[in-house]
Amino acid sequence: MEDIEIARNAKLEKITEIAKELEINEEELEQYGKYKAKILPEVSQRLQNKKSGKLILMTAINPTPLGEGKTTMAIGLADGLKKLGKKAILALREPSLGPVFGIKGGATGGGHSQIAPMEDINLHFTGDIHAITSANNLLSAMVDNHIYYGNELQFDTVVWKRCVDLNDRQLRKVETGLSAEKNVVPRMDGFDISVASEIMAIFCLATDIDDLKRRIGNIIVGYTKENKPITARDLKADGAMTVLLKDAINPNLVQTLEHTPAIVHGGPFANIAHGCNSIVATKLALKLGDYVITEAGFGADLGAEKFLDIKCRKANLQPDAVVCVATIKALKYHGGMPKEDIKTESIEYLSKGFENLARHVDNLKNQYGLNVIVAINKYTHDTEKEIAFLQEKLQERNIDLSLVESWEKGGEGATDLAGKIVELTQKPYNFQYAYELEESIENKIEAVAKKIYGADGVEFSKEAQENIQRIEQLGYGKLPICIAKTQYSFSDDPKNLECKEPFTIHVQDVVLRAGAEFIVVLTGKIMTMPGLPRVPAAEQIDLNEKGEIVGIF
Repeated sequence: MEDIEIARNAKLEKITEIAKELEINEEELEQYGKYKAKILPEVSQRLQNKKSGKLILMTAINPTPLGEGKTTMAIGLADGLKKLGKKAILALREPSLGPVFGIKGGATGGGHSQIAPMEDINLHFTGDIHAITSANNLLSAMVDNHIYYGNELQFDTVVWKRCVDLNDRQLRKVETGLSAEKNVVPRMDGFDISVASEIMAIFCLATDIDDLKRRIGNIIVGYTKENKPITARDLKADGAMTVLLKDAINPNLVQTLEHTPAIVHGGPFANIAHGCNSIVATKLALKLGDYVITEAGFGADLGAEKFLDIKCRKANLQPDAVVCVATIKALKYHGGMPKEDIKTESIEYLSKGFENLARHVDNLKNQYGLNVIVAINKYTHDTEKEIAFLQEKLQERNIDLSLVESWEKGGEGATDLAGKIVELTQKPYNFQYAYELEESIENKIEAVAKKIYGADGVEFSKEAQENIQRIEQLGYGKLPICIAKTQYSFSDDPKNLECKEPFTIHVQDVVLRAGAEFIVVLTGKIMTMPGLPRVPAAEQIDLNEKGEIVGIF
């Protein structure tokens, strides 16, 4: 049975009943039908002095193109904790339409470990990403309108891009203003996908509506000839943009198929953005539950690094435990095994691919000082010999292993992991960042490249060097860095899966995000606007004769 059928056949509780479990009153909700609601700010204000629960980060090895089931495992763990009698809650990201219609599909879990209503969450949901897109493009319109009416602020260059929440490579570079109207100035422009926009980053890092407006005002949209930044506040755009986001900033409440509460809010990609759900949602979840399971996108080299070095630093958070998800097929894939043979037992390829898992575990445990457990998303073709090999290799590193079958069995398939997580969160740890903010931009980039990726060094393009110098001259050099890199490899080459030979990280550009309060570092051939695959998932999505959505996976 397909994921969408499993989700559709599940009996959901009314969202007011899910809220009651969290001691949220009906008047503290803004309902979007029977099964979705926004949680109003009064709840956070009411619970601000309550003790926070335990924070559990779900991360993974470098994935294969279809992912390794990290969200499925997060949902399974929450349901598993609930089966053990624990008050658990999820804090997850909202899906982007790009992957839904692209190659990866939806982001609501799979099998019997899903959040619901699945179709709504994967598509328009409560309109948050549409609001972010609108706020972004309003700012673009106001920039060009200002230039049209005389350019009082003296724009020499415009650095603000438009956005759309779809994969559309044709929009990466466009020429605008070709109407030949008087005062319309043609220029080269481009689009980012909405989930990589600075508005999405601000949305996820703001602590409340006032902080959201402050950060929006700080967005740099262009520069004068004298290299003076021009901001959204200078354009008087910050107020209207905040109005567009005033409802979106409130976190969304839904549920798993087993009626475990889930807050789903914010959704930046981790390969081209910072990969974490909103601080507002995570902090609220920590007040509502005893165990909060959150995730960071793609592998730990991307999502977990940004969760720890950006989000935790900004929000003054620390995870009490980290789950590193892997699949045996992905480990063999990273060991160089041909895709067509991936279901065949092979200790040789598994041993080679284990090095990918080992580096992630070592980073989390020894670089960041955190308590780690490895969770294997179990497939029917995994053999006892392969599982025993992994168990032995992890025991050598004093790392526990849990086999998880939540796709097939829901929470029941994750009770072993849940029990081990309860124990792990009781253990002491010594969290530390990969770099300090006082270091230079180059040193911060090199710290992540060498400590986390295992690179020999970093090579900076001339453009990157010039932009680093400009950012430091403007006084923004002490911000954290957000590295945009392929998710498939520790290197910046998506085909270099094993990373056996020494490699260099190639920095093509460095971009200031003054509103988000971090510096984006573009490496390799990474694009901030993805393209669709040869056969996009959109080709399979349709309405059946009953008017039901089919084809979302």
